[in-house]
Amino acid sequence: MAKKTTKTTLQPAYNFNDPWEELLENKAFVKAFLSDVLEDYIIKQRWYGGKASKLKYIELSEYFRIQQHGEIYYGLILEVNFVEAFYQHYFLPIAFVSDESFAQEDRILPISIKDQKGFIIDAINLEAFRKLVFERIHTAVPNDQTKVQYHKSLLFQDAYKSSRFMGLEQSNTSIVYNENYVLKFFRRIYANKNPDYEMSRFLSEKKNFKNTPAYLGSINLVDSDKENITIGLMQEMVPNEGDAWDYMLKELHKVFSNLEAKKINTQQLPDTELFERLDIRDVPPQIIDWVGLNLFLKIQTLAKRTAEMHIALGSEFEETAFTPTHFNGDYTVWLKNRLLYQFQNRLNTVENNLHKLDGLALTLAQEFLDKKNSIRKRFVNFDWTKLKGERIRVHGDYHLGQILVKDDDFYILDFEGEPESTIRDRKVKQPPLKDVAGLFRSFHYAIYATIFNHNDEYKHSQDDLFEAGELLYKYFIGVFLKTYITKIQDANLNIGYSQERIFLLKYSLLEKAVYELGYELNSRPLWAVIPLKGITNIINH
Repeated sequence: MAKKTTKTTLQPAYNFNDPWEELLENKAFVKAFLSDVLEDYIIKQRWYGGKASKLKYIELSEYFRIQQHGEIYYGLILEVNFVEAFYQHYFLPIAFVSDESFAQEDRILPISIKDQKGFIIDAINLEAFRKLVFERIHTAVPNDQTKVQYHKSLLFQDAYKSSRFMGLEQSNTSIVYNENYVLKFFRRIYANKNPDYEMSRFLSEKKNFKNTPAYLGSINLVDSDKENITIGLMQEMVPNEGDAWDYMLKELHKVFSNLEAKKINTQQLPDTELFERLDIRDVPPQIIDWVGLNLFLKIQTLAKRTAEMHIALGSEFEETAFTPTHFNGDYTVWLKNRLLYQFQNRLNTVENNLHKLDGLALTLAQEFLDKKNSIRKRFVNFDWTKLKGERIRVHGDYHLGQILVKDDDFYILDFEGEPESTIRDRKVKQPPLKDVAGLFRSFHYAIYATIFNHNDEYKHSQDDLFEAGELLYKYFIGVFLKTYITKIQDANLNIGYSQERIFLLKYSLLEKAVYELGYELNSRPLWAVIPLKGITNIINH
């Protein structure tokens, strides 16, 4: 198969007489590199998050050396400016290679340095670079005060053996070392420590939380404004059988196939109240016969691990970034402003996309528009003075895809937070039930995704399947809540009294479903029925 060639390989080679070690001090090179070459390269990268906007120009915000024993690479912090008057920052490490056969599909530009022809490439393609980064973390000294700060935990003792790309990721690039460790390079970066780094290090080093990949090391850059920017995070690699989303889809396909195999009449299945806390003994035998005991036991395990994560995050009294706090007026203003802005945006999206909907989705969308004032009122009616529970640092983007399945257990990862939020918003302390609501929305999605993905295989009508799915959802969250709340209360983490918990769950579920609605209407309108059903469940409860 012919190699793909990028536009840049067709350009004449640039020729500079500066040595590689001084090349970034040459203004002519920087200008040519940023304007003639990089724009074309960056928009093709999977990790580039500005594809929906129009790129205006790129500036070199910062550069630094990543070096050891005379081997030198550059880390670039690129400021990408958009026509729509906002900007994003990206991390790009670069290397110069002269081997004609190397990295043919990932060259940034052909160049001649001191009459040696070669190419500038993304340095992550180069094993020598990956090894150097590993060794810089491995030999990190405590309290590194240099511009590029490497850190390692006491758990990280191994010598370098091998490295490879982990696979296709969207926003970051991960390297697997020695088949035991993963170094995540953050591509989109922020003028602050990344929440994934902060949370991983805190849970692993300070709280010894076992159900997340252990923190092993990191790379942070102190920029010219003295801000601490996370470039890379090293963690243990957890051997696993895939994520909980795929696991749940497989299990739910068995559950819905059972309706036919066991000749179950969906109309005769016993109902339960939304948010009713259920022990497995409280689940009727007909439901256990239909779903199987194993899936409910798994949900109990997941509830335990979620509670243990929140207990660890809520048990800190020294490090202010992690100490629990109460609800107050400032939080309420922040929350309402954010949600009312998002709600108005989603209202406009629904109005503009009604023509794409039909059937149940159209009916629910009309109900959403008819009840817009009452939904808005629910967001406004957040009275912090009535809330007695605590706010803590939370996962922030908690769903089945962020959880690994290993044996009969679950491991929680990816603490970066909600992609649409600013870095500061991701670090705001929230009620732990916000994470729980995120997971419940994920359960809801998995149920509907299973029905959509296998619609032709099930004999029951789609309406019957939706009804059975809603019933199943109530049992899932009932079993989860019983285990979760019991564990949380045993550890004295204050998540409020019973009515407060239900208020916060409903509020967070409504917030999450409204957030999801924008994505579905813009990318797959057929699935808009899922968040719309989630919204109607809450506003009619």
